[in-house]
Amino acid sequence: MKEFILGKTGIKTVQNAFGALPIQRVEEAEAVKILRRALEGGITYFDTARAYSNSEEKLRKAFSEAGLRDKVFIATKTMARDPEGVRRDLDTSLKTLGTDHIDVYQFHMVDRCYAPGDGTGMYECMEEAKKQGKIGHIGITAHKLGVAEEIAKSGLYETLQFPFSYLATEREIKLLRTCEENNVGFIAMKGLAGGLINRSKAAMAFMVHIGNVLPIWGIQRMSELEEWLSYMDKSPEYDGEIREFIEKEKATLAGDFCRGCGYCMPCPAGIQINNCARMSLMLRRAPSAGWLSEKWQAEMEKIEGCLECRQCTAKCPYELDTPTLLKKNLEDYRKVLAGEVSVS
Repeated sequence: MKEFILGKTGIKTVQNAFGALPIQRVEEAEAVKILRRALEGGITYFDTARAYSNSEEKLRKAFSEAGLRDKVFIATKTMARDPEGVRRDLDTSLKTLGTDHIDVYQFHMVDRCYAPGDGTGMYECMEEAKKQGKIGHIGITAHKLGVAEEIAKSGLYETLQFPFSYLATEREIKLLRTCEENNVGFIAMKGLAGGLINRSKAAMAFMVHIGNVLPIWGIQRMSELEEWLSYMDKSPEYDGEIREFIEKEKATLAGDFCRGCGYCMPCPAGIQINNCARMSLMLRRAPSAGWLSEKWQAEMEKIEGCLECRQCTAKCPYELDTPTLLKKNLEDYRKVLAGEVSVS
């Protein structure tokens, strides 16, 4: 695995990083084992967030409490939308992570590009923290492409984190190139498109091929970690077979689809939107038996109770017409149940 430099931060790591959102769902002892095994295997960049419940605490247990803090780069995030909240989140993260500094501190899932003098005081708050030595580099994460493009061109941020996989559009690839031109470290979240991509070799080969991107793979199980670590000695090649496979995948998944991020939740009608709005794809890209259980039949039928309030549409970072998507998925689901359509 080749060495990777994260833009103007100068951080040197391998092009294979750890996304620590899923370890909030893992028992502490197992999470610590997974994190330390990742470091042992050569991964040095770990991304978490204040919003990820106890993820930061597990990183502290794995690294700071074991005297390994100086062996890793830690990135975390704040969802705060005012300077007081940012300062409070930062101090909480420093304490929870058991460290005196955070390597990359990021505004989390923004809907605007904070800038000096914009009246919010947000960017100035980051600059203050950097001068104090509490953070090493100023980063930001976004889900809306237009916002991300403005950030990439602004020259204000050292890193930009954005959803990016081999399903990327030409416009999204152009965003990556804009970051490259401006020496902004580009961090790819959702490299498996929320679970819709199920071939890690192709996902890894694409990232290495496209270059200048640091993918943070969401890891919850030791078996998942070992899969990513297997590419450390030799990165998979973006050969003809992989290229053809990806082109077929892009054709299959073209158009609007739910990534399962869950930012639309909760639903006032109790619909599990982040699964129900992509049920058709999950039925065809994963063993279908679990999704056809009585439990999920009941969950899918809740779509009938959609209030058309469109709160989900307003909150969707991908600007999907979620109510329409839900209804299409319910229609397809019923056909599968009736045997009119076959799946795996």
